[in-house]
Amino acid sequence: MQEKHNLQATSSLSEWLSYLENSHFKAIDLGLERIKAVANELDVLNPAPFVITVGGTNGKGTTCRLLETMLLKAGLRVGVYSSPHLLRYNERVRIQNQELPDEAHTQSFAYIEARKTQSLTYFEFTTLSALYLFKQAKLDVVILEVGLGGRLDATNIVDNNLAVITSIDIDHVDFLGSSREQIAFEKAGIFRAGKPVVIGEPDVPAAMLAHAGLLGCELACRDKDWSFAQKADSWTWQNQKVRLENLPICRIPLQNAATALAAVQFMPVQISEEIIRQSLQEVELAGRFQRINAERLVPLATLVRRSVESLPQIIIDVGHNPHAARYLAGKLIELKQKTSQKITAVCGILKDKDSEGVLSPLLPIIDKWHCVTLEGARGQSGSNLFVTLKNLANKQQIPFHGESENSVESGIISAISQMDNNEILLVFGSFHTVTGFLELL
Repeated sequence: MQEKHNLQATSSLSEWLSYLENSHFKAIDLGLERIKAVANELDVLNPAPFVITVGGTNGKGTTCRLLETMLLKAGLRVGVYSSPHLLRYNERVRIQNQELPDEAHTQSFAYIEARKTQSLTYFEFTTLSALYLFKQAKLDVVILEVGLGGRLDATNIVDNNLAVITSIDIDHVDFLGSSREQIAFEKAGIFRAGKPVVIGEPDVPAAMLAHAGLLGCELACRDKDWSFAQKADSWTWQNQKVRLENLPICRIPLQNAATALAAVQFMPVQISEEIIRQSLQEVELAGRFQRINAERLVPLATLVRRSVESLPQIIIDVGHNPHAARYLAGKLIELKQKTSQKITAVCGILKDKDSEGVLSPLLPIIDKWHCVTLEGARGQSGSNLFVTLKNLANKQQIPFHGESENSVESGIISAISQMDNNEILLVFGSFHTVTGFLELL
């Protein structure tokens, strides 16, 4: 048992989070025995009558967001648990599309702390808190975004009514394995016997299909049970029963929107075509190929001593693995074909990520690089990233223009000082990089 502390329900959220970050001997300690024991004591294993668990390498957040939007428009009471956050812990728990005040979280933390009998990681503790808050709110549907993998992730203590897999690629190899088959098996751990499973990954590893077959799950797989196709300014989605044409292009990746639409048939209520169309027009999620509006840039303009009008256009993206980088590269190619604008990147990547895999697809597209240092135990120096990038450019025989900076802030200032307002600044590579930029705003 860990030492007691003097935190109360009235203590600040930052004090609680600092305590939770240091209260377990390992930051990531996969396994469900400890958290499930506490969840049973708290009676939070059934947070709502209908639970959707969303797993996958990329696209979880945007898929959850569209599901949430459609269900809210259908008149249901909805809670969403997602991670990580960009600026505030409160972003992780949404009830009726609203973040909760600090006091709701600290009261929940104090309630759990007084009753738990096991040492818990930060993610385990905060998962229990989200489930407790959802149960208190008497919701119709809870959407759980898997934190890491699936089988041993803290969210997997809850038996879902529907599992969704967005994509499968190599990431978190230390925990999930180094092959797509191993990773697919871990992600398939969120499947439940006889319950439906929606898979948005077009190339599904055999291990995932075998696990679904073993459990007798009702499968809805992309390009087999449902499909989608993009046109110039609209797209089409269809399955065996329904065909939706001229759908509006949305501000989230189309494959994730299509995966969410595939889940509609399993929802606890009827989702009309009108709701689907409205939701597609409205849905967006911070940090996913997000263009920053000019009115938000006033603090940045003050920092760099330029007018807002003279700043470059700014796009932020939290993509941090090769799969996400390939998608980002495709979006930037589309942009360049339309506008021929020069693109400068401020990039910071954690040292346990596949830096080469992230940088490779973007090297031919980016005109100038500013490699920045990320702080913390997992942080990678800008100079190290610069060397990786330069070697990669030499290997691919691509012209390279870049420099390294000691922080996200210095990278942003340096980049903007060399750019015109008809150019594009891309800030990407990690949640930490994007958070560093947003903190300047």
